[in-house]
Amino acid sequence: MLTSLEIRPARPYPRSTTREFVSNVPPITGKRPNPTDIYVGSRVRLRRKMLGLSQEKLGDKLGITFQQIQKYEKGTNRVGASRLQAMASALEVPIAYFFPDSTPGADGVGMQEEGAAFMMDLMSSAEGLELSRAFVRIRSSKVRRKVVELVRALADDHPT
Repeated sequence: MLTSLEIRPARPYPRSTTREFVSNVPPITGKRPNPTDIYVGSRVRLRRKMLGLSQEKLGDKLGITFQQIQKYEKGTNRVGASRLQAMASALEVPIAYFFPDSTPGADGVGMQEEGAAFMMDLMSSAEGLELSRAFVRIRSSKVRRKVVELVRALADDHPT
């Protein structure tokens, strides 16, 4: 049996009794990497370069793509605990290598994005990479300290 149907205009959205204005909300922008993630990534990159590994070779060792290694090194993607352990093993360093001794607290308080950016710039230069490779070959901690003192003295004599 047919009944008469009431035809109403369709409303795609429910009617609101109040209007909300969101003009004071900033536009959505890309998420900025956390300073801790940037620092850890810079340490991955530093050690990878010291060992003369490409991103592709490190990725092969870890079973991931070189693009993922890029994202870790930039701090775009966070490195999980198990992946960090695998990276430490592949890069032949202890887990502590990825975290600064001087940073107060385990949450990364006090780390600066500028410090991570500086490390990335240093390791991107031919001189920085050469200096780092030579420095890690010095076995004696006493000699390494003397080299650091020498570099500091030279830097103090010739500020930028």
